[in-house]
Amino acid sequence: MLIYACVSGHGFGHGSRVAAVLTALHQQKPSWRLVLSTPLAPAFLQLAFGSASFEQRPCRWDVGVIQADALGADAKATLAALQQLDRQLPAQIDAEARWIRAQHEPVLVLGDVAPAAAALARAIGAPLVWMANFGWDAIYRPMGEAFEPWANRALEAYRQGDALIRCPFSMPMEWGLPSTAVGLTPGRPRHRPTQLRHRLQLSAPVDRTVLVGFGGLGLDLAPQLLRGWPQHHFLVNDASLAAAAANASLIPPDLRPLELMPLCSRILTKPGYSTFCEALAAGLGIHLVRREGFAEAPVLEAALQRHGWHRFLSRSQLEQGDWQLDQPLNAPLADALPSDGADQAAGVLIATAMQKNAAMSHQELFES
Repeated sequence: MLIYACVSGHGFGHGSRVAAVLTALHQQKPSWRLVLSTPLAPAFLQLAFGSASFEQRPCRWDVGVIQADALGADAKATLAALQQLDRQLPAQIDAEARWIRAQHEPVLVLGDVAPAAAALARAIGAPLVWMANFGWDAIYRPMGEAFEPWANRALEAYRQGDALIRCPFSMPMEWGLPSTAVGLTPGRPRHRPTQLRHRLQLSAPVDRTVLVGFGGLGLDLAPQLLRGWPQHHFLVNDASLAAAAANASLIPPDLRPLELMPLCSRILTKPGYSTFCEALAAGLGIHLVRREGFAEAPVLEAALQRHGWHRFLSRSQLEQGDWQLDQPLNAPLADALPSDGADQAAGVLIATAMQKNAAMSHQELFES
């Protein structure tokens, strides 16, 4: 079986989610072939997949939203990128369809969450499973009238699938598909916390250690902001920031943020699906810097209030160093979410692949 995953290049969150699910799938079906079709960096994918083997096809299937930085969207650049990709997709779909047919293997297409995955699945006659907590239709529609045609096209594509894996923190996805709600989808840690503390030479207690992360784009922070919290130690992925602040350590490039979460009590971050999954599964308190202009953000904020220990910050509070690390966390309003979503999602992929390909084989036998 070949699993061909069309993975959004919008951000690392889509890649992290797919990696968690496909590594869980690899545990159950080690002979199945995993193909990642995405513009995400190979080094990021290799780190996310670990020892699970995969192949990469460096294709861009969607635009998502072009971001000015980790907290801001650029609508004009997003429209231009959508128009450019629309011109490139027909040739890409033809080329990838030819490549898939040449493999002579049964195929399932996984879409997270590029609408063009529907056209590819249709071209090769393969079953299609969506995995998402939103579709781009729900993101584009609030961005203004110019995005309305793109939202409508995305919704039409999503309704062509065979199944939907509905991830936590979901926006409305009225796609008319059989739907399975799953729990959190964090990756699995591969390192022991005691070994990591020794490697990073950390002496600060866990309750004074803070992970700082703002996704792939990152966010420039002034060193004096960290120095304003001398009783805390920060784990950061900005080398210049780590060099300029004595109470900061650089995250080694071979470690995923989730590996470091057991060393911390809190994380300073933006709204993000995979960060939320990993932090909530690890029991971290989340200091969330609110994000404007992206429809998923308030949905994530509401989910955090329900299920996680948290504090909310404005962007101005972030930039002024008012991080509230000395304040108690706000308690969640509801129970914690289960953390077995990756295994549940892998089960949906296996069941759909086996059912659909068995039906196709039966049809071929009948026709012969």
